[in-house]
Order: sequence, then C-alpha cells, then structure tokens
Amino acid sequence: MPKDKPKNDRKKQISKTLLFALITIIVVYFLYIIFLLVREPTDIFRVEEGRLYLEETKVGYVIRDEVVVKGNNYKNGMEQIKSEGEKASKNEIIFRYYSKNEESLKSQISELDAKIQETVKSQEDLYLPDINLIERQIDKEIEKLNKVTDVSKLTEYEKQITQLIDKKSKIVGEKSPSGSYLEQLNNQRAALEKELNEGSETIKAQKSGIVSYKVDGLEDVLTPQNFSALNKEYLENLNLKTGKLIATSDECGKIIDNFEAYIATISDSEESKKAKVGDKVKIRLSNNTEINAEITYTAQENEEETLLVLKIDKEIEELLNYRKISFDLIWWSYSGLRVPNQSIVEENGLHYVIRNRAGYLSKILVNVEEQNEKYAIISNYTSDELKELGYTSEQITNMRNISIYDEIVLKPDLSKVK
Repeated sequence: MPKDKPKNDRKKQISKTLLFALITIIVVYFLYIIFLLVREPTDIFRVEEGRLYLEETKVGYVIRDEVVVKGNNYKNGMEQIKSEGEKASKNEIIFRYYSKNEESLKSQISELDAKIQETVKSQEDLYLPDINLIERQIDKEIEKLNKVTDVSKLTEYEKQITQLIDKKSKIVGEKSPSGSYLEQLNNQRAALEKELNEGSETIKAQKSGIVSYKVDGLEDVLTPQNFSALNKEYLENLNLKTGKLIATSDECGKIIDNFEAYIATISDSEESKKAKVGDKVKIRLSNNTEINAEITYTAQENEEETLLVLKIDKEIEELLNYRKISFDLIWWSYSGLRVPNQSIVEENGLHYVIRNRAGYLSKILVNVEEQNEKYAIISNYTSDELKELGYTSEQITNMRNISIYDEIVLKPDLSKVK
C-alpha cells in the first residue's frame, strides 16, 4: 500500500500542472482578444461628416459711417419719432425736441378738451344722428390707438381723433345757443396748440440709414475715413471697456450707414502676417452668429502684431449698442468628409486613403481640401479634375470613390495594397 502513494502524488502533480497550463492558455487567449478589441478602433476609422476651422478670439473696435444729428433745443428733452434701430429715409423726421413750456401747454389743452366735451355733451342729444356717426369714427380710431406702438402712428391717430372731436364740437356749436362759447374754447385750444407746435423742434435725417440714440462721442473719431490713423496705441488710449453698452442720449441721435460697418483688431497670428486686402474671412459674434467679412485694411504694428480692419455687411444692428467687442476671427472653415491625418498617405504628389471593406483593402485617390494638426477634410475628384491630372476616361470610369461611413486604415502601408 505505501508503494502506491508516490504514484498518486505524481498523478496529482501532473493534473495540477495540466490545469495550470490550461488556465494560462485561456488567460492568454482572452488577453489577446481584449488586445484586438482595443487595437481595432485605432487601426480603423469610420469616415464621417465634419468641419475644420482655424480661428482666434480677438477684441475689436466697431467703426461705423455715422452722422450725429442735434438741434438747438436739446436742453428741453426729446421725443423719439423713430425708435432705436429703425431705418429712416433722407429728410424723414426722426425725433423732436419738446417746446419750452410743453407740459404747461399740454395741461391747458387737456383742460380745454374737458370743457369742450362737457359743453358738447349737454347739447349732443339734440343732434344724435350726426353725433353718433362721429362717435363711431372716434371709437374706431381709439381702437387703432390702443393696438399700435409706433410713435409716428400714435401721433397720426391722436391727430385724427382731435379732428373728429373738433368736428363734433362744431356740429353742436353751429346749431346750439352754446355755439359762441364752444367757438371761444376751440379758438383758445387752437392758439395753445399753435404755440406748442411752434415751440418744439423737429429733427430730420440728413441721409438714409439706421436711427440710433447710442451716442458715445467717437462718431467722428472711429470712422471709415481714417484707417491709416489707427494703431494699437491709438486704440488702447481710447480706454474702452469690452462689451460695455453705449448709453442712450436724451439730447441727440445719429444716422448710421446700414449697408456696412468695420471692426479693427490687432492679431499676432501667422495668418494675420500673411493677410492681404480683399481676403475673405468669417467672424463669430457673441450671439454665435457667423457672418462673412473682408479684410479691407492691414498695417504691420511690429514684427509680431498686425492691425486688421474687417468689413461686414450683416448684423450691423447687432453692434449698435457697442464700440468694443469680443469676437472670433475665423481664418478658414471647411465642411465635408473628415478623416485623421494619419490615414492619408502621399505618393507622387497625390493623396490616398486605404478603404477596408470586409477585409478587402482598396487604395482610393482623394483630394485634401484642408488640414489642421489632427484632421483633414477630403473629397473625391471630379471627372474634369481627374482629366487634368492625366487620367484616361477608362481609368476614371473604374476609379473608386470614398463615401461617408466607409472604414479606412490608419497608418496604412501602400506596399500591401494593389
């Protein structure tokens, strides 16, 4: 019996060794599977729609072609006829200054209106057909008055109501014993209204454009006529705060060219050093709106910095409240099929990607539209472009194209692809 014990021990030892070896093989296999799963995404990339852009965030000074309009009675206070941001044509009334005794005159006119109404009321029952017709007209005008917010329309409806009231009082006055008293009241009212109108001052637009009451005193300083006077020191010495709202003036207004405005900025990017007048760029405002812009003036400040003046013809009303803003200057922007740079290989001056379809690899010629540090926007060449590159009609017909959701190989080896 003791002789069988060593044999049993050896069997147990062999079983343990075999079990350990099996477990080791299983662990190694699963580690390999995990390695493949982790490795696969880095070896294959699915083509997707994307956008690439090169941009920088800058501070800019808003320059406008604007004319300040101001009258003699600016100390009396003003009433806006055209509201902020509204467009006006040349010679159109945009605001008026109050007359010197406007409140007193309006109070006297209001008292006379009450007396006229009271006198008319005492007589109107005698002339109901005519009176009822006029009152219906007055009610219609009052209904219009309650629905409108335009100052110029308010004035128009108020004038029509006044005329109807006058007509009503005249009908009663001409046919009643109270006619002379009503006539006296109407004459007094007309005299006060004449004094009110003659004492006020209306201001007209000197040219067509956008009406604004945001006046900061820089209208004759930051103008499109003196780009050559601009430089970094000049702009910084204006001591403007970025994003600060321009206060509304109660003494004057201005007319702004509604077709174009300008933004002056200082940049130290490589793109700014290469920029030329006429180059097209984009800017993104604080409301995330992207608009086209054109470089209309450049000047080298020093070895590192460049002064740029950008012309825009959109969102001008958005900038009425500001003189100094923060914005994004977008040098270029491309949208299309986006792929990693490491998926693109160059051969004889042409660019290729390797498409993987179910393990079958195809070398596909692509046009690289633009690149940044990580990605590129690519497209397929047109037939005409391929002909210019020297390809025959048969070659073009047999040529494969790249499409969205295609899988391409990262770090491809052209030698392994036919």
